[in-house]
Amino acid sequence: MLANTKRVLTEAQREQWAVDGYLQLEGALSPAEVAFFSDLLDNTVRPQKGYEPAPAIQRGHYEWKLPDQNKDAFMDRRDLLPYHPAFIDLIDRPAIFDLILDLMGPYIQFSMSQAIIRASTDMFPGYIHTDGGEAQKTIRVSETSRPLAVKVMYLLTDVTEPDSGNFTVFPGSHLRPFAERAERLPGPETPGTVPLLGKAGDAYVFPHAIWHGPSPNHSGKARKTILYNYCQMFVRAYDYSGPYTALFDRCTPRQRRLLGDLGHDFRPGDFFYAPLDQEAVMTGKA
Repeated sequence: MLANTKRVLTEAQREQWAVDGYLQLEGALSPAEVAFFSDLLDNTVRPQKGYEPAPAIQRGHYEWKLPDQNKDAFMDRRDLLPYHPAFIDLIDRPAIFDLILDLMGPYIQFSMSQAIIRASTDMFPGYIHTDGGEAQKTIRVSETSRPLAVKVMYLLTDVTEPDSGNFTVFPGSHLRPFAERAERLPGPETPGTVPLLGKAGDAYVFPHAIWHGPSPNHSGKARKTILYNYCQMFVRAYDYSGPYTALFDRCTPRQRRLLGDLGHDFRPGDFFYAPLDQEAVMTGKA
Protein backbone atom coordinates (compact mmCIF):
# COMPACT_ATOMS: atom_id res chain seq x y z
CA MET A 1 0.00 0.00 0.00
CA LEU A 2 1.25 3.50 -0.80
CA ALA A 3 2.25 5.58 2.20
CA ASN A 4 -0.09 8.52 2.70
CA THR A 5 0.43 11.52 4.93
CA LYS A 6 -3.07 12.94 4.99
CA ARG A 7 -6.18 11.93 3.06
CA VAL A 8 -8.05 15.08 2.10
CA LEU A 9 -9.39 14.27 -1.37
CA THR A 10 -13.04 13.28 -1.44
CA GLU A 11 -13.89 9.96 -3.07
CA ALA A 12 -15.37 11.85 -6.02
CA GLN A 13 -12.15 13.84 -6.44
CA ARG A 14 -10.04 10.70 -6.16
CA GLU A 15 -12.14 9.03 -8.87
CA GLN A 16 -11.96 12.07 -11.16
CA TRP A 17 -8.18 12.25 -10.73
CA ALA A 18 -7.80 8.57 -11.62
CA VAL A 19 -10.22 8.57 -14.56
CA ASP A 20 -10.08 12.08 -16.05
CA GLY A 21 -6.62 13.10 -14.82
CA TYR A 22 -7.39 16.52 -13.38
CA LEU A 23 -9.32 18.37 -10.66
CA GLN A 24 -11.14 21.70 -10.72
CA LEU A 25 -11.33 23.51 -7.37
CA GLU A 26 -13.78 26.37 -6.96
CA GLY A 27 -12.78 29.42 -4.94
CA ALA A 28 -9.17 28.42 -4.27
CA LEU A 29 -8.35 32.16 -4.07
CA SER A 30 -10.67 34.77 -2.56
CA PRO A 31 -11.79 37.77 -4.65
CA ALA A 32 -9.37 39.98 -2.65
CA GLU A 33 -6.50 37.58 -3.40
CA VAL A 34 -7.42 37.48 -7.09
CA ALA A 35 -7.26 41.28 -7.22
CA PHE A 36 -4.00 41.31 -5.26
CA PHE A 37 -2.18 38.81 -7.49
CA SER A 38 -3.59 40.37 -10.66
CA ASP A 39 -2.21 43.73 -9.55
CA LEU A 40 1.16 42.10 -8.75
CA LEU A 41 1.40 40.73 -12.28
CA ASP A 42 0.45 44.04 -13.87
CA ASN A 43 2.39 46.48 -11.70
CA THR A 44 5.25 44.54 -10.10
CA VAL A 45 6.15 41.64 -12.40
CA ARG A 46 5.50 42.98 -15.91
CA PRO A 47 7.42 46.27 -15.48
CA GLN A 48 10.60 44.39 -14.58
CA LYS A 49 12.89 42.26 -16.70
CA GLY A 50 12.62 38.53 -16.10
CA TYR A 51 12.73 35.13 -17.72
CA GLU A 52 10.46 35.23 -20.78
CA PRO A 53 10.23 33.14 -23.97
CA ALA A 54 11.93 34.51 -27.07
CA PRO A 55 11.53 33.59 -30.76
CA ALA A 56 15.26 33.07 -31.24
CA ILE A 57 15.65 30.33 -28.63
CA GLN A 58 14.31 26.81 -28.26
CA ARG A 59 10.69 26.42 -27.21
CA GLY A 60 10.51 25.76 -23.49
CA HIS A 61 13.62 27.87 -22.82
CA TYR A 62 13.55 31.42 -21.46
CA GLU A 63 15.83 34.45 -21.69
CA TRP A 64 16.18 37.57 -19.52
CA LYS A 65 14.10 40.32 -21.12
CA LEU A 66 11.36 42.90 -20.68
CA PRO A 67 7.95 41.88 -22.07
CA ASP A 68 5.41 44.07 -23.86
CA GLN A 69 4.31 46.72 -21.34
CA ASN A 70 0.67 46.68 -22.48
CA LYS A 71 -1.07 45.03 -19.52
CA ASP A 72 -3.36 43.07 -21.84
CA ALA A 73 -0.50 41.79 -24.02
CA PHE A 74 1.04 38.32 -23.84
CA MET A 75 3.36 37.62 -20.92
CA ASP A 76 4.95 34.33 -19.85
CA ARG A 77 7.11 35.00 -16.78
CA ARG A 78 9.03 32.29 -14.95
CA ASP A 79 10.52 32.26 -11.45
CA LEU A 80 7.98 34.47 -9.66
CA LEU A 81 9.15 33.87 -6.11
CA PRO A 82 11.68 36.75 -5.84
CA TYR A 83 9.12 39.39 -6.84
CA HIS A 84 7.01 39.34 -3.66
CA PRO A 85 6.71 37.27 -0.45
CA ALA A 86 3.11 36.43 -1.40
CA PHE A 87 4.42 34.25 -4.21
CA ILE A 88 6.47 32.31 -1.65
CA ASP A 89 3.50 31.90 0.68
CA LEU A 90 1.45 30.48 -2.19
CA ILE A 91 3.87 27.53 -2.42
CA ASP A 92 2.27 25.70 0.51
CA ARG A 93 -1.14 27.35 0.76
CA PRO A 94 -2.82 24.95 3.22
CA ALA A 95 -6.02 23.89 1.41
CA ILE A 96 -4.19 23.37 -1.89
CA PHE A 97 -0.95 21.95 -0.53
CA ASP A 98 -2.89 19.35 1.49
CA LEU A 99 -4.31 18.06 -1.80
CA ILE A 100 -0.82 17.98 -3.33
CA LEU A 101 0.47 15.93 -0.38
CA ASP A 102 -2.45 13.53 -0.67
CA LEU A 103 -1.81 13.04 -4.40
CA MET A 104 2.00 13.00 -4.39
CA GLY A 105 3.10 11.95 -0.91
CA PRO A 106 5.64 13.84 1.24
CA TYR A 107 8.83 13.25 -0.80
CA ILE A 108 8.35 16.23 -3.08
CA GLN A 109 9.85 19.59 -3.98
CA PHE A 110 8.60 22.82 -5.49
CA SER A 111 10.13 23.21 -8.94
CA MET A 112 8.49 26.00 -10.95
CA SER A 113 6.44 29.20 -10.74
CA GLN A 114 4.98 30.86 -13.81
CA ALA A 115 2.56 33.65 -14.72
CA ILE A 116 0.91 33.54 -18.13
CA ILE A 117 -1.23 36.29 -19.60
CA ARG A 118 -2.86 35.33 -22.89
CA ALA A 119 -4.05 38.27 -24.95
CA SER A 120 -7.36 38.31 -26.76
CA THR A 121 -6.31 37.94 -30.40
CA ASP A 122 -7.16 36.24 -33.68
CA MET A 123 -3.47 35.39 -34.20
CA PHE A 124 -3.10 32.63 -31.60
CA PRO A 125 -4.73 29.25 -32.43
CA GLY A 126 -3.89 27.59 -29.10
CA TYR A 127 -1.96 24.37 -28.73
CA ILE A 128 -1.91 21.05 -26.84
CA HIS A 129 1.13 19.50 -25.15
CA THR A 130 2.39 17.55 -22.17
CA ASP A 131 4.83 18.99 -19.63
CA GLY A 132 8.40 18.07 -18.84
CA GLY A 133 10.18 18.23 -22.18
CA GLU A 134 11.08 15.55 -24.70
CA ALA A 135 11.89 12.75 -22.24
CA GLN A 136 9.20 13.28 -19.64
CA LYS A 137 6.41 13.46 -22.22
CA THR A 138 7.02 9.76 -22.91
CA ILE A 139 6.80 8.75 -19.24
CA ARG A 140 3.47 7.93 -17.64
CA VAL A 141 2.77 6.15 -14.40
CA SER A 142 0.20 3.48 -13.56
CA GLU A 143 -3.24 4.28 -12.20
CA THR A 144 -2.14 3.36 -8.67
CA SER A 145 1.20 5.20 -8.74
CA ARG A 146 2.15 8.59 -7.37
CA PRO A 147 2.46 11.19 -10.16
CA LEU A 148 5.93 12.40 -11.12
CA ALA A 149 4.91 16.04 -11.36
CA VAL A 150 1.74 18.01 -10.68
CA LYS A 151 0.77 21.59 -11.52
CA VAL A 152 -1.72 23.94 -9.92
CA MET A 153 -3.13 26.64 -12.21
CA TYR A 154 -4.85 29.57 -10.47
CA LEU A 155 -7.31 31.56 -12.58
CA LEU A 156 -7.14 35.34 -12.11
CA THR A 157 -9.84 36.07 -14.70
CA ASP A 158 -13.20 34.50 -15.50
CA VAL A 159 -13.28 31.98 -18.36
CA THR A 160 -17.01 31.27 -18.38
CA GLU A 161 -17.32 30.89 -22.16
CA PRO A 162 -15.38 28.79 -24.71
CA ASP A 163 -12.65 30.47 -26.76
CA SER A 164 -11.58 32.58 -23.78
CA GLY A 165 -8.09 31.12 -23.58
CA ASN A 166 -9.58 28.24 -21.59
CA PHE A 167 -7.41 25.55 -20.07
CA THR A 168 -8.23 22.66 -22.40
CA VAL A 169 -7.66 18.97 -21.66
CA PHE A 170 -8.10 15.50 -23.10
CA PRO A 171 -9.68 13.70 -20.10
CA GLY A 172 -7.94 10.40 -19.44
CA SER A 173 -4.96 11.19 -21.66
CA HIS A 174 -2.56 11.02 -18.71
CA LEU A 175 -2.63 7.24 -19.23
CA ARG A 176 -2.10 7.21 -23.03
CA PRO A 177 0.89 8.01 -25.28
CA PHE A 178 1.15 11.53 -26.64
CA ALA A 179 0.85 11.71 -30.45
CA GLU A 180 4.19 12.67 -31.99
CA ARG A 181 3.55 12.73 -35.76
CA ALA A 182 2.73 16.18 -37.13
CA GLU A 183 -0.34 14.98 -39.00
CA ARG A 184 -1.77 13.56 -35.76
CA LEU A 185 -0.68 16.27 -33.35
CA PRO A 186 -3.80 17.23 -31.36
CA GLY A 187 -5.01 20.80 -30.94
CA PRO A 188 -7.69 22.61 -28.91
CA GLU A 189 -10.35 21.77 -31.52
CA THR A 190 -9.47 18.06 -31.81
CA PRO A 191 -12.42 15.77 -30.96
CA GLY A 192 -12.18 14.68 -27.35
CA THR A 193 -10.90 17.97 -25.97
CA VAL A 194 -12.74 19.71 -23.14
CA PRO A 195 -12.29 23.50 -22.66
CA LEU A 196 -12.74 24.00 -18.92
CA LEU A 197 -14.94 26.85 -17.75
CA GLY A 198 -14.19 28.61 -14.48
CA LYS A 199 -14.23 31.80 -12.48
CA ALA A 200 -11.43 33.97 -11.20
CA GLY A 201 -10.13 32.28 -8.04
CA ASP A 202 -10.74 28.73 -9.26
CA ALA A 203 -7.79 26.37 -9.64
CA TYR A 204 -7.01 23.35 -11.81
CA VAL A 205 -4.74 20.55 -10.58
CA PHE A 206 -3.23 18.25 -13.21
CA PRO A 207 -0.24 15.93 -13.80
CA HIS A 208 2.55 16.50 -16.31
CA ALA A 209 1.32 13.66 -18.51
CA ILE A 210 -2.17 14.89 -19.37
CA TRP A 211 -2.59 16.44 -22.83
CA HIS A 212 -3.48 20.06 -22.14
CA GLY A 213 -3.05 23.61 -23.35
CA PRO A 214 -4.74 26.96 -24.00
CA SER A 215 -7.64 27.45 -26.36
CA PRO A 216 -7.75 30.53 -28.60
CA ASN A 217 -8.80 33.68 -26.78
CA HIS A 218 -11.49 35.64 -28.63
CA SER A 219 -13.12 36.97 -25.46
CA GLY A 220 -12.01 40.58 -25.79
CA LYS A 221 -10.02 40.44 -22.53
CA ALA A 222 -6.71 38.95 -21.45
CA ARG A 223 -6.67 35.66 -19.53
CA LYS A 224 -4.39 35.73 -16.47
CA THR A 225 -3.12 32.68 -14.64
CA ILE A 226 -0.46 31.65 -12.12
CA LEU A 227 0.99 28.12 -12.31
CA TYR A 228 2.97 26.27 -9.63
CA ASN A 229 4.70 22.94 -10.25
CA TYR A 230 5.53 20.23 -7.71
CA CYS A 231 7.60 17.14 -8.47
CA GLN A 232 9.08 14.15 -6.72
CA MET A 233 12.39 15.00 -5.04
CA PHE A 234 14.50 12.99 -7.48
CA VAL A 235 13.23 15.05 -10.47
CA ARG A 236 15.26 18.09 -11.52
CA ALA A 237 13.58 21.45 -10.84
CA TYR A 238 12.54 23.70 -13.74
CA ASP A 239 13.54 27.12 -12.38
CA TYR A 240 16.76 26.59 -10.43
CA SER A 241 19.68 24.19 -10.48
CA GLY A 242 20.23 23.69 -6.74
CA PRO A 243 18.79 24.74 -3.38
CA TYR A 244 17.21 28.19 -3.76
CA THR A 245 19.39 29.73 -1.05
CA ALA A 246 18.67 33.34 -2.04
CA LEU A 247 15.13 32.98 -0.70
CA PHE A 248 15.73 30.95 2.44
CA ASP A 249 15.69 33.93 4.83
CA ARG A 250 12.12 34.69 3.71
CA CYS A 251 10.86 31.10 3.99
CA THR A 252 9.32 28.88 6.65
CA PRO A 253 11.05 25.52 7.34
CA ARG A 254 8.59 23.73 5.06
CA GLN A 255 9.08 26.25 2.25
CA ARG A 256 12.85 25.95 2.60
CA ARG A 257 12.60 22.18 2.34
CA LEU A 258 10.40 22.48 -0.76
CA LEU A 259 13.07 24.75 -2.27
CA GLY A 260 15.88 22.28 -1.65
CA ASP A 261 17.12 22.91 1.90
CA LEU A 262 17.83 19.45 3.31
CA GLY A 263 19.53 20.82 6.41
CA HIS A 264 23.09 19.92 5.38
CA ASP A 265 25.59 20.41 2.59
CA PHE A 266 25.16 18.16 -0.42
CA ARG A 267 26.13 14.52 -0.05
CA PRO A 268 25.60 11.54 -2.39
CA GLY A 269 22.08 10.18 -2.07
CA ASP A 270 20.44 13.55 -1.42
CA PHE A 271 17.02 14.09 -3.04
CA PHE A 272 16.72 10.32 -3.59
CA TYR A 273 16.78 9.32 0.07
CA ALA A 274 14.95 12.04 1.98
CA PRO A 275 15.90 13.41 5.40
CA LEU A 276 14.36 11.46 8.28
CA ASP A 277 12.11 14.39 9.18
CA GLN A 278 10.75 14.81 5.62
CA GLU A 279 7.18 13.73 6.36
CA ALA A 280 7.05 15.80 9.55
CA VAL A 281 8.30 18.91 7.73
CA MET A 282 5.86 18.48 4.83
CA THR A 283 2.87 18.00 7.12
CA GLY A 284 3.87 20.93 9.32
CA LYS A 285 4.51 18.77 12.38
CA ALA A 286 8.22 19.55 12.59
